[in-house]
Amino acid sequence: MTNWMQSDIEGRRAWTGGTDELSVTVVPELGAKAVSLLNRKTGREWLWSSGKPLGNRGFGSAFGDSDECGWDEMFPGIRACEYPEDPWRGEPVPDHGEAWTLAWSAAADERGLTCAVNGKRFPYALEKRYSFPDAHTLRIDYTAINHSAHPFSFLWAAHPLMRASEGMRLRVPDGLNEIEVAYSAQERLGGFGDKRPWPVAAQGIDLSVIEPDNGRSAEKYYFTGTLKEGWAELSDPSTGEAVEFRFPAEQVPYLAVWANYGGYDDHYHIAIEPATGRMDDLSYAMGRGEAATIAPGGRYAWHLELSVR
Repeated sequence: MTNWMQSDIEGRRAWTGGTDELSVTVVPELGAKAVSLLNRKTGREWLWSSGKPLGNRGFGSAFGDSDECGWDEMFPGIRACEYPEDPWRGEPVPDHGEAWTLAWSAAADERGLTCAVNGKRFPYALEKRYSFPDAHTLRIDYTAINHSAHPFSFLWAAHPLMRASEGMRLRVPDGLNEIEVAYSAQERLGGFGDKRPWPVAAQGIDLSVIEPDNGRSAEKYYFTGTLKEGWAELSDPSTGEAVEFRFPAEQVPYLAVWANYGGYDDHYHIAIEPATGRMDDLSYAMGRGEAATIAPGGRYAWHLELSVR
């Protein structure tokens, strides 16, 4: 059993739980975002901070106008768009979704820390429960519930902004050898929807190796097709440390990467983003049959495990 302790961070209530090897700190008021993922054995903080004060500008605001740090949940969309089907046709889906700007409830018990929120424009509930199945692993169990009498389609992606350093390595399952570009600063990898090989996308661009902070490059891409295995790893050869994500490919069939080497807001970080749909735009994903859907009155459950060494 993990003891969850409450504290104040910049005047906001936070919850911290962990083991002798790993801890996480969550701020429920700010979309139940994680602001710390700490390897207690080495002292390494994996989550990146922008240095801005914690907070956002409220529901529907742009992610770039927020603290832009830590680990947010993107749900029920990622890129701002409009829901394409009745009965919510034309309803705006905010930038990075709804959940990250809403205040969540939080309660700790013998099962872990449970955070929950209800949708604002759409009739869903989203819940996540943090627990530690072993000393070096954090598990998050997610459940999305559709409170309406109509099918509800959504995108979810984890958005853990990790501290980057030159030479770190990104490892993904064998057989993933092509990506599709969702965003590329100055179109270094091409425009939206362009495809490139993985890991060497072009001459001099090896996407599996973290680049230096060059002030120019920033990319978001998805691996094409659905996953057969749900995992990815970010490692630091200079220290031997690594963080590995594992998730069920049946419920979370896609994998994306956000790599920002100074080309967006002068930030330097990387995010491994397991996802239930592809290419960020919910309307686009629904049109391609690449969004998850919850039946009327139904629920959609998945989990994510994160291990450190």
